Amino acid sequence: MMFKSLSLILLLVLYLGVSHVSCSASEKKTYIVHMAKSEMPESFEEHTHWYDSSLKSVSDSAEMLYTYTNVVHGFSTRLTPEEAESLEGLPGILSVLPEVVYELHTTRTPEFLGLDRNIGGLVPESDSVSDVIVGVLDTGGWPESKSYDDMGLGPVPSEWKGECELGKSFTAVNCNKKLIGARFFSSGYEATLGPIDESKESKSARDDDGHGTHTSSTAAGSLVDGASLFGYAEGSARGMATSARIAVYKVCWLGGCFSSDLVAAMDKAVADGVNVLSMSLGGGMSEYYRDSVAIGAFTAMEKGILVSCSAGNAGPSSYSLSNVAPWITTVGAGTLDRDFPAYVSLGNGKNFSGVSLYSGKPLTNSMLPFIYAANASNSTNGNLCMTGTLLPEKVAGKIVLCDRGLSARVQKGQVVRDAGGYGMVLANTAANGEELVADAHLLPASTVGQKSGVAIKEYLLTDSNPTATIAFEGTKVGISPSPVVAAFSSRGPNSITPEVLKPDLIAPGVNILAGWSGSVGPTGLPGDTRRVGFNIISGTSMSCPHVSGLAALIKAAHREWSPAAIKSALMTTAYSSYKSGSKLQDIATGGLATPFDYGAGHVDPVSALDPGLVYDITADDYLEFLCALNYTAAQITSVAKRKYTCDASKQYSVTYLNYPSFAAAFETATTTSGSGSSGSSKVVKYTRTLTNVGAAGTYKVSLSSESQSVKISVEPDSLSFTQQNEKKLYTVTFTASSMPSGTNSFARLEWSDGKHIVGSPIAFSWK
Repeated sequence: MMFKSLSLILLLVLYLGVSHVSCSASEKKTYIVHMAKSEMPESFEEHTHWYDSSLKSVSDSAEMLYTYTNVVHGFSTRLTPEEAESLEGLPGILSVLPEVVYELHTTRTPEFLGLDRNIGGLVPESDSVSDVIVGVLDTGGWPESKSYDDMGLGPVPSEWKGECELGKSFTAVNCNKKLIGARFFSSGYEATLGPIDESKESKSARDDDGHGTHTSSTAAGSLVDGASLFGYAEGSARGMATSARIAVYKVCWLGGCFSSDLVAAMDKAVADGVNVLSMSLGGGMSEYYRDSVAIGAFTAMEKGILVSCSAGNAGPSSYSLSNVAPWITTVGAGTLDRDFPAYVSLGNGKNFSGVSLYSGKPLTNSMLPFIYAANASNSTNGNLCMTGTLLPEKVAGKIVLCDRGLSARVQKGQVVRDAGGYGMVLANTAANGEELVADAHLLPASTVGQKSGVAIKEYLLTDSNPTATIAFEGTKVGISPSPVVAAFSSRGPNSITPEVLKPDLIAPGVNILAGWSGSVGPTGLPGDTRRVGFNIISGTSMSCPHVSGLAALIKAAHREWSPAAIKSALMTTAYSSYKSGSKLQDIATGGLATPFDYGAGHVDPVSALDPGLVYDITADDYLEFLCALNYTAAQITSVAKRKYTCDASKQYSVTYLNYPSFAAAFETATTTSGSGSSGSSKVVKYTRTLTNVGAAGTYKVSLSSESQSVKISVEPDSLSFTQQNEKKLYTVTFTASSMPSGTNSFARLEWSDGKHIVGSPIAFSWK
């Protein structure tokens, strides 16, 4: 299996999914073995001795890569498929899961989010924020980054149990009072792919890729004045929780992020004492008891740690989400109100707006010969400007139009430059529509939307002497409308549990400026010798740490709140309409976005600090949710790490989970069920409990719906709270008419006391 560099994968802004490491029947591969800790025979004094005995009973030569004690009870090892099957049949073995390879989902934002001002004293003081620790599982950190400056920070929190691990080009002195911890995990990676090539990447927590430095500095980077990428997006760069501490856990390497390493890092992060876990990575969809991220996140949640994960970059396709467990905060991506325009002027006098972060010598004002790559190639897919496909005799001295797809955007520019081209226009195809993602190209280049690309190609194919030039206009702010949902952002519905709406919300994820590694250029290309302290990249990888940092702020202000309460505050205060009253737009369609695109809406941190009411959820609530999914005792134990028996006399329903949003999936045919059925309509009831975290007051409900096929009723329609932490229950009833399969519609429920609005999106689908 061939692996691309992580930088190129990230800059493709594609979600590559999850893949199982393949092997023949006789070859060994890595497995994560989940053990029922409580079932250890009395003959063993230590669980590790029991684990080792179980392993040796099926293989004399097998050794443990890791033993897990927190997020998983068990170990990882190398076995043949036959040995794995034998092991799974032994007493005390809950499951034996094959290794999975995850991929990464790859500063104006504080001002855009309202964090440049302390409205009503809501934003917590830096002293309280500095007690919060954000753990980032990624490609490590570049300790020399200015985003890790610890000036003004006090002693490291006494609760911190982590350390800075010794490795190549990394020692304890590389940590400070900002970057307080740094670990790396490579045993699973090396067991499959062999030793790490230390000529290409550091076997340590040092970030040679840039992605980990970018995500961690977005979440909690220190304030850095005068930050920019080649003068673009110039200003003060800062993370969401500027005073919070950062701990980096390097789990991703050139060959990907291996689940055995990922579980080990989560296991250690929980023991180290992080308060927030940020993971901008993911894989394909699988049941929660087979999902390493979901299993680890459950234990973190039980210990009071909020887990924020990226939704994925597989949009705008439906059912493209990852990280959908309800105890995870799943984050999609939206745009900022900032752009980097680069205009393409044609010889016929027409101009087209694109984007670029090119910073080198500009093109001359005179028009240059212009050619379509498909007409200057030796390949059937020459329009894509793949390596080695352009003919220098046709390209030299010209601007080349390349179509987007298959290879990295910046790599296409390198191909044009290597063939002697002077510039490039990169045209979006139908897969990308009008979404414009800026890149720090190696030659003068501009990316244009699909419609502009079609018009430019028509000119190229009809004009006998086509010419063009590109003009770069720097940075512009105040772009409207903003935010809009990014086309690459993965979408719902939730294919594992349709009754849980995902993503949970969106945050800035397009053209985000943050810290970068000194080992690699801004494009990530091997030939890019430029070095920068900050880079601008895009992906749900960038939106996830925004929410992680904001969760740290809320944690600092409300130390007693559970992860579910913090998540509720972020969701119920998110907005799904612009100030004008019109709904959020989707750049993929050019039309209105829906809750399947943005969840509860775009994050609003100032409002989230004072939400009024929250939907709280306990670990046992989630276990009852698993009972409603008809999970077996062993499957629930795999998630919970403790015995839990579903009560056979109790009625369980996924609709009972106290989630801050609603999703109802209806069958197209008339059915009878416990939820009720009448004629051609189906009745579904959802119960919810609100907890008052503000002042005493009375909240009244309001409903808005675009659906004529679903009637909604709420009982009661007002809730009065007389004290903090008081709880009130209400029921929502949905009565749905029969609709064609594939139909979706949406509504919104809000509780308000005149000051706070506690909002919940509602999604209906017929299947």
